Amino acid sequence: MKTNALNSPAQAGDVADLRPPKPPVELPDPYFWWYVAGGTVLVFAVAALVWWWWRRRTAVVSIVPVVPPHVRAKQRLAEALQLISDANAFCTEVSLAARCYLEERFNLRAPERTTEEFLVELRASQHLTHEQKESLGQFLESCDLVKFARFEPNEAILRQLHDSALRLVDETQFLEASPSSPVAPPPVPALVNRKS
Repeated sequence: MKTNALNSPAQAGDVADLRPPKPPVELPDPYFWWYVAGGTVLVFAVAALVWWWWRRRTAVVSIVPVVPPHVRAKQRLAEALQLISDANAFCTEVSLAARCYLEERFNLRAPERTTEEFLVELRASQHLTHEQKESLGQFLESCDLVKFARFEPNEAILRQLHDSALRLVDETQFLEASPSSPVAPPPVPALVNRKS
């Protein structure tokens, strides 16, 4: 007689010992480390590019040449000639160009002071000769007459004022003048009221 295979006690215990199958094991992506290495290289490349761009930008900014005070003053004086039809604006710009030049070149605080205050400081300065100081004083006073006293000089006088400022820049642009310099600039013309 044949016995049922499932009915045998040895086999019945074996069936009870069976467990359900384990879930599948996930295998790591074979390209995972390639992604990590590529991402790292990309981050370093972007950082290097940003660093190179920043260094290049700061290097370009530091290469900008400094324009000397006498060149800036001559440029301003040349631009002032466009205002010669308006005596007040012309004298304001020519006077400001001369004052800014003196401040940049000799550290004289000309733009912030009145003409009288500046001339007092100028007397104590050793940067200009006596003749240059006298000519500058006449120049600034002539400009003040146009700016504040409403004098209206003709174009020839305005050009002489311009030439006086340009001559001051030319004489002092490279060397500081010593008090014993024999060269004296020609005097600034006296202003005449055109209305009278």
